[in-house]
Amino acid sequence: MSDNTTITNGVFEFLTELKNNNNRDWFETNKPTFKKHQSKVKLFFEMVKENLNHHDEIEKMKLFRIYRDVRFSKDKTPYKSHFAGSFSRLGAHLRGGYYLHLKPGESFLATGFWAPNKEDLFRIRKELEMDASKFREVINKKELKTIWGELTGDEVKTAPKGFDKEHPDIDLIRKKQFVFVRKLSDKEVLSPSFIDEVDKSYKAIRPYFDLMSDILTTNLNGESIL
Repeated sequence: MSDNTTITNGVFEFLTELKNNNNRDWFETNKPTFKKHQSKVKLFFEMVKENLNHHDEIEKMKLFRIYRDVRFSKDKTPYKSHFAGSFSRLGAHLRGGYYLHLKPGESFLATGFWAPNKEDLFRIRKELEMDASKFREVINKKELKTIWGELTGDEVKTAPKGFDKEHPDIDLIRKKQFVFVRKLSDKEVLSPSFIDEVDKSYKAIRPYFDLMSDILTTNLNGESIL
C-alpha cells in the first residue's frame, strides 16, 4: 500500500496539536511539519479524484486552505483543525459534488447539493411537487441508504413561497439543501482500506446524481434545456 493511498496517524496527531496550539507562533514554528502532512493529504485527495474518474467525470479537485477567514466570526483562532476538500463534477450536464473532511473524532464524507441557486432549487421543488415517487425510490435504494442513511440539509419551516404546506411531499419540497453525510470513525479513516471505502461510498450515490442531473437539465416536460 503506497503512502498516497493512506491517511497516517501522524496527520491526526498534527491536527490535534494544532487544535491545542491554535496560534500563529506555534504554527510558524511547525510549518515544515504542516507542509509535510498537507502534501500527503493532497496526494490522497488526488488519488480519490483518480478513482472517481473511473466511474464519473470530475472537473476540479480543491483542497481547502488551512487558514480561517475570521473577519465575521466570533472565533478568532487563525487556523482550521481539519483538512478538507471537494470534487466538482464536469460541466452543465453533470450536477452535484463530493466532499471529504478529515478531523480527529469528526471526519465525514458528504455529497449532494449544498447551495443550489434559486433557479435550480425552484426546478427541484417543482419536480417534487409534480411527482416525487422516483426521487423517493432512488434515495431509498438499499445500497445508498445502507452507506449514506437519510437525506439531510437545511429547510424552511413550513413551505416555500408558492407551494402548498399540505402537499404530501412537503417534507422534501421545503428543503433548501439536498445532502447526504456519512460520519467516519478515526479507525475507518486510518485503515489501509479507507480510500476504497471512500470510492465505494461515492459510487453508491451515483443513482441520485443521475436523477438530479436529469431533473436539472430538463424542463417539467422532460425536454432538454441545455
